[in-house]
Amino acid sequence: MFEIGDRMKRERGEENVFDFTLGNPAGEPPQEVISALRRVVEQNRPRSHAYMPNAGYPSVRGVIAEQLAKRTGLPYTADHILMTVGSSGAINVVLKSLLDPGDEVIILVPFFPEYQFYIENHAGRMVLVETDNEFRPDLARIQAAITARTKAIILNSPNNPTGVVYSAEFVRELETLISSLDHPVTVIADDTYRSLTFDGLTLPEVPAVVRRTVVTYSWSKALAIPGERIGYLALSPRLPEVDALRNACTFANRTLGFINAPAIWQQVMMEVSDFKIDPGSYQEKRDLLWTGLTRLGYEVTKPQGAFYMFPKAPIPDDLAFVRSLMDDGILAVPGAGFGRTGYMRLSLTVPPGTIERALPGFERALARSSKIENGK
Repeated sequence: MFEIGDRMKRERGEENVFDFTLGNPAGEPPQEVISALRRVVEQNRPRSHAYMPNAGYPSVRGVIAEQLAKRTGLPYTADHILMTVGSSGAINVVLKSLLDPGDEVIILVPFFPEYQFYIENHAGRMVLVETDNEFRPDLARIQAAITARTKAIILNSPNNPTGVVYSAEFVRELETLISSLDHPVTVIADDTYRSLTFDGLTLPEVPAVVRRTVVTYSWSKALAIPGERIGYLALSPRLPEVDALRNACTFANRTLGFINAPAIWQQVMMEVSDFKIDPGSYQEKRDLLWTGLTRLGYEVTKPQGAFYMFPKAPIPDDLAFVRSLMDDGILAVPGAGFGRTGYMRLSLTVPPGTIERALPGFERALARSSKIENGK
């Protein structure tokens, strides 16, 4: 999609292409982040570009542990934290540490498509569990999917691609289910978008509720620095095997080729790790796009967070409809790539003016959708 968009912009002019495909945060990193980066680089502390313990600088991990302890009420220490190459690195590290060949990981649909590759990287098997029509988890379906080979469940809330937030009630019910099993199943809470919630919504703290939880996090979205690849893995102090898992993850962090997270950005995060961008601009664009699409007649579950929208395509063939949108210069991602056909993902990381100018194109594509469905 990136290459198609680049070609269309050259052919039609950038002002005539409305690219809703990529999750690149809108705007640049906050000045506080840039100032901290400048200070760290200019100080040039001794060994500031050198190897450090595989888990990362103890001082940085200590700061993050304090923040998690304050949020969750759990006794996190630096030993429970590993600095990672983004959330993707954290997920790969923990899956490498948990999975034996053939073990299963439950994923809720729709899902971030790279989860499949992360699981298969470590000889695991992805087990898909459908959510309801509003993309809310169904505990009965999760329970039915659990087998003796189930090792983990990945929760991504706010969710990519839907923007749905999983409720505190669901998290409590999931803990009841997991604690009743006769073998350990670990929840991997992918908290990448946790700082981007709308309408004053507060996220449940999964590790405070679910005993067997590891949290993966990236500052990519919260600080608009996706290219810097900095994040962490937090192991709950309540995990019975936390020491063994920490050792395994620390070893995996090296053997998977990450070695350690970027040294300079670890030091920057020690200063600005709790700073977050204001989600208000994304909420305004959510309202603008959601209001516009629903007025035109699209079915859209209103996102509660992240910066995506997942409207239902007006015809079952989402790929054909996405191709039709391209006639009007609109680039969207087919829902089939996220495990839910008949939908499309739109990113809110575009300027408001792009949304306003794209709405007539959405209207024209909707008007011709019956012809598309009939193959005309």
